[in-house]
Amino acid sequence: MAHPDLLSEAHATFAELFEQARAAGEPDPTAMTVATAGLDARPSARTVLLKAHDARGFVFYTHLDGRKGRELQANPHAALLFHWPRVRDGVQVRVEGPVEIVGDDEADAYFASRPRGSQIGAWASKQSETLESREQFEQRVAQLEQEFDGRDVPRPPRWSGLRVRPRMIEFWYGAQYRLHERWLYESDLVGEWSKRMLYP
Repeated sequence: MAHPDLLSEAHATFAELFEQARAAGEPDPTAMTVATAGLDARPSARTVLLKAHDARGFVFYTHLDGRKGRELQANPHAALLFHWPRVRDGVQVRVEGPVEIVGDDEADAYFASRPRGSQIGAWASKQSETLESREQFEQRVAQLEQEFDGRDVPRPPRWSGLRVRPRMIEFWYGAQYRLHERWLYESDLVGEWSKRMLYP
């Protein structure tokens, strides 16, 4: 079936499940796996935290020069996976779509809301680069704490948010005997959304 409000329906379903995950006591409902691939087509995955979701998409923050940042700038497409085992009989939400860097104002506002220690850490980390020792990292943290003493910590220039704009959202509901229920929302090339069930 095709309907213009299907994307809104999918976002509303995600928001409802997200609140159910929070109420069910999931350790961190914002935790999501992000899968990326560079131009060599080799996939990599890691867990990050969802920091915003709305009609525009799903946002997380990172160093743009770390591995996932580099891969998403070279090949701006990502897949997300949420897994909430405590919701109903287990729920997974899969999202796939193109990726864009959020605007400076949005990134600045989020960075300003972070704890000061996390702000310092964003400056101290050369994400994904080789670290000779833990002490070296702790020394960088101490130097930056001294450098920014008595003033606000600005957002590092290569630290920002990445927004995944969904072209596909799938809701997977667990069931006994692996008779799971799957609903797929997907967009065609002209942005028309459709919804259908999938075999488990």
